[in-house]
Amino acid sequence: MSNRLFDARQKILRRDELAADVSRRQQAGERGVFTNGCFDLLHLGHVRYLQEARALGDFLIIGLNSDESTRSLKGPGRPLVPEAERAEILATLTYVDYVTIFGEPTAGPLVELLRPAIYVKGGDYASADSSLNKVDADRLPEAKVVQAYGGIVRLIPYVPHHSTSELIEAIKRLPEHS
Repeated sequence: MSNRLFDARQKILRRDELAADVSRRQQAGERGVFTNGCFDLLHLGHVRYLQEARALGDFLIIGLNSDESTRSLKGPGRPLVPEAERAEILATLTYVDYVTIFGEPTAGPLVELLRPAIYVKGGDYASADSSLNKVDADRLPEAKVVQAYGGIVRLIPYVPHHSTSELIEAIKRLPEHS
C-alpha cells in the first residue's frame, strides 16, 4: 500500500482505545456525536443520515453491531456483509471519525462508557404519537442512558425507500440469469 493512501482501518478502534481518545477530545471541549446500527449494505439513506449526524458535533462515533448481534436483530440470513468489512466501509467515509464493534443487545453500555454529548438515531425511533421531538424509549433504551448523564438525544428524519431490507427485497425480485 502506498504511503500516500490513508488506511481507513485506523479509525476502527477497540472500546478501550476509543474511550481514551474520546475522553481526550471531550476534555478539549469537543462535542462527540454517537450513533449505532448494523449498516449492512451501505446505501444512500445511511450516507445522508451519517452526514447529518456528523454535522451536529465535532466528531462522529459509530457503534457497529457485531455479526452475532445483527443476526439476533435482523434474523438468520443477516448480516450479508461481515462486521470487519462493514466497519472498514464505514471508516472510509470522511465524516466518520471512529468505528467500534459491539456485541451487546443494545449500545447502552458503550454509550455509558463514552458519554457522547449527542446520541443520534433515525426518525423511525420517534414515538408514534409525535414528530421527531419525542423518542420511543421502549424501542430506544440508550435514550435513558444519555438523558441520565445530561446528554442530548436527536432523531434524524428517516429517508423513505432507502433501507437495507428494501434493497434485499429488490434484489430478490430480480430475474435470475443462467
